[in-house]
Amino acid sequence: MNDFNVRVTEKDDISILYVEGFLDAHTVSAFESSILKLVKDKKYKIVVNMQKLEYISSAGLGVFMGFIEEIREQGGDIKLTNLSDKVFRVFELIGFPTLFDILPDEEEAITKFNAI
Repeated sequence: MNDFNVRVTEKDDISILYVEGFLDAHTVSAFESSILKLVKDKKYKIVVNMQKLEYISSAGLGVFMGFIEEIREQGGDIKLTNLSDKVFRVFELIGFPTLFDILPDEEEAITKFNAI
C-alpha cells in the first residue's frame, strides 16, 4: 500500500511542506499540486521536510526539476531537509546535491532563506 501525505505550513514568508510515505507515480500528483498551489500564490521560498518520506521515485524527483527553474526565476528556491540515508542516496545518484540545497534540518533551511 503506497500511502502518501503532504502537509503545508507557513513560517513568515517561507512555506514548509512535510512529505510522508511513498512519493511515486501513483502519489506524485498530490505533491505536484501542493507545489503548484504555492507557485500560483507567489510563494517561492519552499522547504521540503522529508523526515517521514520513505521512498521517492523518478516521478517524484521530476516534480522538483519541473518547478525549480520557475521558482528561482522568481527569486525563490526549494530547499530539502531531513532526508533519510535511503532517500538521500537516490538524490545523490542523480546529482541533486549540486542542484539543490540539501540541509540537515528545517531550521537551517529557514535560516539560510532569512540570510538572503
